[in-house]
Amino acid sequence: MQRFLILFLLCVTFLFANEAQDIIKKLDANMRGEDIYLKMRMRVVSASHERSMEIESFSKGTKKSFTKILYPPKDAGITFLGLENQMWQYVPKIERVIKIPPSMMLQNWMGSDITNDDMVKQSSIVDDYDAYILKKEGDIITIELIPKESAAVVWGKIITNIDTSNYTPIKDIFYDEENKEVRYFVYKNVKQFGKYFIPTYWKVSSQEKPENFTEIFLDEIAYDSKIDDAYFSKSALKRFSK
Repeated sequence: MQRFLILFLLCVTFLFANEAQDIIKKLDANMRGEDIYLKMRMRVVSASHERSMEIESFSKGTKKSFTKILYPPKDAGITFLGLENQMWQYVPKIERVIKIPPSMMLQNWMGSDITNDDMVKQSSIVDDYDAYILKKEGDIITIELIPKESAAVVWGKIITNIDTSNYTPIKDIFYDEENKEVRYFVYKNVKQFGKYFIPTYWKVSSQEKPENFTEIFLDEIAYDSKIDDAYFSKSALKRFSK
């Protein structure tokens, strides 16, 4: 009887793990599409100042991303390229391409609460994390993401709340390797684009400085538009800077 109970619990755990991984795959596919173009506004708020940026982003899969700053004028034309696990930046004022080392992937991007790792989508929640269901409340599923031993990721774990009616995130909590909460993503204002759904408002804040936060407003979104591969090469950094 005891052996049967252990076997039953193992089977239930396996089935829940499979379900959690399936949900994460659907979330990832919905948020990325085959490729996605975004034009967004970013509002960065701290205790001492506030500033705004306008950005456009091109992404294909989990390994290719290109980002360009449109506003403010002093930063306009700065570009970023993410390929595989590497990141480069081009600064027009000095006409120089700078490679961002792995040690800087957790640093804040352009003074915001977004990290360099976020901008290049270096880690894939599908490939780099094992998923486990913690709670179900109707369509809202809480999932714990634990890094695989072989994954080169920057977080100790992630707790995510997902609306499975449209496979969009509601809130992400990021933990460091000591299991301490570090930062939060909150997502709102879900809109539909063809077969895809995406939150058009994101807020990022940290545990250390809760008075600081970054708001992201997605103004233009285009899925599966067959983005030219020319955006995903080092020559694109300067070429598309203008």
